[in-house]
Amino acid sequence: MFIDEVKIEVIAGNGGNGCLAFRREKYVEMGGPYGGNGGRGGNIVFAVDEGLNTLIDLRYSKKYRAKNGAHGEGKGMNGKNAPDLVIKVPLGTVITDLETNFILGDLTKKDSRVIVAYGGRGGRGNMAFVTRTNPAPDFAENGEPGEEKKLKVELKLLADVGLVGMPSVGKSTIISKISAAKPKIAAYHFTTLHPNLGVVKTKDDRSFVVADLPGLIEGASLGEGLGDKFLKHIERTRVIAHVIDMSGFEGRDPYEDYQIINKELESFNENLMKKPQIVLANKMDLADAKRRLEEFKKKVSVPVYEISALENQGLDDALIALADALDKIEKVPLYEEDRFESHVLYKFREEQPFKVWKESDHVYVVKGEEIEKIYQMTWFVTDEAFLRFSNKLRKLGIDDKLKEMGIQNGDTVKILDYEFEYRE
Repeated sequence: MFIDEVKIEVIAGNGGNGCLAFRREKYVEMGGPYGGNGGRGGNIVFAVDEGLNTLIDLRYSKKYRAKNGAHGEGKGMNGKNAPDLVIKVPLGTVITDLETNFILGDLTKKDSRVIVAYGGRGGRGNMAFVTRTNPAPDFAENGEPGEEKKLKVELKLLADVGLVGMPSVGKSTIISKISAAKPKIAAYHFTTLHPNLGVVKTKDDRSFVVADLPGLIEGASLGEGLGDKFLKHIERTRVIAHVIDMSGFEGRDPYEDYQIINKELESFNENLMKKPQIVLANKMDLADAKRRLEEFKKKVSVPVYEISALENQGLDDALIALADALDKIEKVPLYEEDRFESHVLYKFREEQPFKVWKESDHVYVVKGEEIEKIYQMTWFVTDEAFLRFSNKLRKLGIDDKLKEMGIQNGDTVKILDYEFEYRE
């Protein structure tokens, strides 16, 4: 089954908790803190597997969770880092963050790998907090939570030339003649239910990849036929080859078909119309094809090559022309750099990295990524841990904001699932 788009959820591993421990050994005076750090949680990694040509494995497993890092232990022993969870995908896979719409990875090389969700760092044990003023810290950190993301994973085939055209114009026959691909061929519409890739070699020993893209009819960009499902695969191609039935065997007008396909390409992505185009005038062995071809040439400005895929006529010249066109076209990335998350170097930061609102009488809610992470990484088991958490709230300006909103002693402050009583 050819699956080229899925939506999944990924959850990176949490960092292991730091250890709160003290050295207590005979003959070791003033042993001091002895708790090790937690290990890093596992990342979620996408990697290319050239043996795959579909995303079917991801269709049946919609949630991926990496392992958590091991907790730190006494005697200064650090926890073990968790292994990364590697998800294998075909060449040409694009991973998009559904929340931000940024592209996390466009895997176009055989050794491509990308980390899409980072595991949390391990919490620090109390050994890590030793200072001159606090030689025996009585607190440790919980591990940092791993990133959670909802992703769209798309396969966009890597092909140099895309064959487009109405159903039954001969695209599958062409690719079967010029390559080793063996698509299903029959005399009815939508014989081809998934794109076919073929490696082509010309008479002068140049090679390139051709994709037969099925299902294009009028309204394809809006979901008619199969076109909206497969139009995405033409985005990577460098040359678009229109396959036109010049015989009018099914009562269709060749120029009208050419206009319909171009309209659908433009509706799907207007940048497709900037790609070089040629026309493969197919079925020239049938009656009336010559007359229709002469009329067609008067209306178009793109190169037209006469072929008969069934009779294997004219294909060599057409392949040479395609190779010549490809030699002149530089390979360019599919996406602009500003679509990639890795190129967003600076993010807008509000003056206050948190929000505070009054939920009800005497109840205030504090929300913000930074403060929530501080809360999650605080291990509330000692007075010193509580004091450290309170000091961090004060440094972030949350105390001042609560006072500005009129909070009184005894009122409740909520952060995630934690509630505490406010005392000035």
